[in-house]
Amino acid sequence: MRMSFGLLFRTAKGRWMAKLSRQCSRGSIELFVPQSPPLDPEKVKEFQRFITLSKRLLVMTGAGISTESGIPDYRSEKVGLYARTDRRPIQHRDFVRSAPIRQWYWARNFVGWPHFSSHQPNPAHWALSNWERLGKLYWLVTQNVDALHTKAGSQRLTELHGCMHRVLCLDCGEQTPRRVLQERFEVLNPTWSAEAHGLAPDGDVFLTEEQVQSFRVPSCSRCGGPLKPDVVFFGDTVNPATVDFVHKRVKEADSLLVVGSSLQVYSGYKFILTAWEKKLPIAILNIGPTRSDDLASLKLDSRCGELLPLIDPR
Repeated sequence: MRMSFGLLFRTAKGRWMAKLSRQCSRGSIELFVPQSPPLDPEKVKEFQRFITLSKRLLVMTGAGISTESGIPDYRSEKVGLYARTDRRPIQHRDFVRSAPIRQWYWARNFVGWPHFSSHQPNPAHWALSNWERLGKLYWLVTQNVDALHTKAGSQRLTELHGCMHRVLCLDCGEQTPRRVLQERFEVLNPTWSAEAHGLAPDGDVFLTEEQVQSFRVPSCSRCGGPLKPDVVFFGDTVNPATVDFVHKRVKEADSLLVVGSSLQVYSGYKFILTAWEKKLPIAILNIGPTRSDDLASLKLDSRCGELLPLIDPR
C-alpha cells in the first residue's frame, strides 16, 4: 500500500502547505482501520452492562481509537506501518546523539505537520468526552500523541507518551507550541521543497536522504539547545511521576476499559497488570488480539467509533 503527497509549495502569503494527492486524501480514514466482524448484539449488551455497573471507570486508549480519524498505527494487521513498510520509528538514543538524525526527523515532521495537525476527533473520542461530562469516566489515560482527546474536550486526561503539539528543548526544558516551530521552519527554509511518499503514525512522512540534506533546523530560542517533540520516543521511558500518578488513578478506579490498544508496549500494559492484581473487572475493545486478552472479563473486536456511541453511560 502506497500513498503519496504532491510537492510541497509556498503560497503567495509565504505559507508552506503539503498538497495531498487525491489517492491519499480520499478515503484515507478507511485505509488504516483493520477489518472487523459485524457487531454482535449479545456482546453489545454485555458491554452495556459492564459500563452501567462501572462507577469509577478508568479508560486507556491507544492508536486504534485514532485510525478512524485517518492516523495510521504501527501494529494493525495488514494496515499498520509494520505491515505496510519495513520502516521503523525513530529511537530516542539516536535522536539525542545525532544532529543529522534530528535534521532528518524534523524535515519529515515539517512536511507532515499540516496534515497531522488537521486531524479531528471521531465518534469514539466524542463518546468518551461525553462519558466524562456525565460523570461516568473517572480518568482517561491515552498512549496517543495526537491531541484528539483534548480536541474532543476531555479534561480528566493523562497523555502517557506526551503530545506532538508541544516541543521541548533537550537542554533547558523550555516548552513551546509545535505551531510556533512550524513558523520558524518556514523562515529558515524559504525555498526548500520536497515530495513525500506515505504517512507515518507520529506526524511525519517519508523523504529521501537527498531531500533532507539542505533542510535547516532551528535551535531553542531561549538557550540554543536542540529541540525535540514533547513525546516519549521508542527506547525512552515515561516520566516516573506520570507513572505514579496513573497507578494511583488505577487503584482509585472500580473498572478498567482498554480502547484501541494491543498493549504490546509495556508502559501501558503494566497498568492492566495493576488493575488485574487489584481484581478490577477489565474490558478490552480492540480489533485483533491484545497482550491482555486472558486478563479481561470481556473482549470486543469492533470499531471504536462504531460501538462506543451506542452505549448509554448513565
